[in-house]
Amino acid sequence: MQFDKISIIIPTLNEEKLINQILSQFDESVKKKFNLEIIVSDGGSKDNTINLINGSVDKIIVHKEKFKQNISRGRNQGANNSLGDVLIFLNADTLISDINKFFNSLNEILSDKKIIAIACPVKVFPDEEKLTDRIFHLFYNNYVRILNKFFMGMGRGECHIIRREDFFKMKGYRESYAAGEDFDLYRRLRKTGRISYLKECLVYESPRRYRKFGYARVFLDWVLNSVSITVFNKSISKEWQEVR
Repeated sequence: MQFDKISIIIPTLNEEKLINQILSQFDESVKKKFNLEIIVSDGGSKDNTINLINGSVDKIIVHKEKFKQNISRGRNQGANNSLGDVLIFLNADTLISDINKFFNSLNEILSDKKIIAIACPVKVFPDEEKLTDRIFHLFYNNYVRILNKFFMGMGRGECHIIRREDFFKMKGYRESYAAGEDFDLYRRLRKTGRISYLKECLVYESPRRYRKFGYARVFLDWVLNSVSITVFNKSISKEWQEVR
């Protein structure tokens, strides 16, 4: 199945170090082959992020309000300005492992109308990967796979793939959540349809947060926020600290 258009939405905030790396994946031949629309939703970068954005980007939405924009608002702003039948939210520090396999696989799996979203496995950039990275991501990717298959929806925010109609039916990401918004959205989506964990849609992420805080703290933050959202409908974190 080939969709009329797929929107790639990339929220950014002071991403001058990595923005060209993610955008370089989407040259004109790739965009044409898979009917892609590239949208950058910037939260008010103070560095050179906007100036470094290349010609592959179709739309740039820049947050200019006085209040600080969180990633939920950034993603929602991108979605509100999109045209795609499928919305793919990629963090600015991610890379798709195999472009052709990624889009061919999601086109195939989403031909099943009962599947409304896809959860993706995530690993650290291969050239920066350590043994601790391999162990943690082996555990966590399988945890995400099992949750989606047997219990509740779960998808790492590094890459969310969602049918447009179902995203807006859920009213997008909850902007009151400073963290755990990715967990929350897939938890709500799972109540209305199926979420497929697709190993072919592997993405790589920067290990920068793990290097600064360590896996124990990062994982604890994830757990506390997901529990708080499930029980109290609010995140524990008041702000998700920027790591650049």
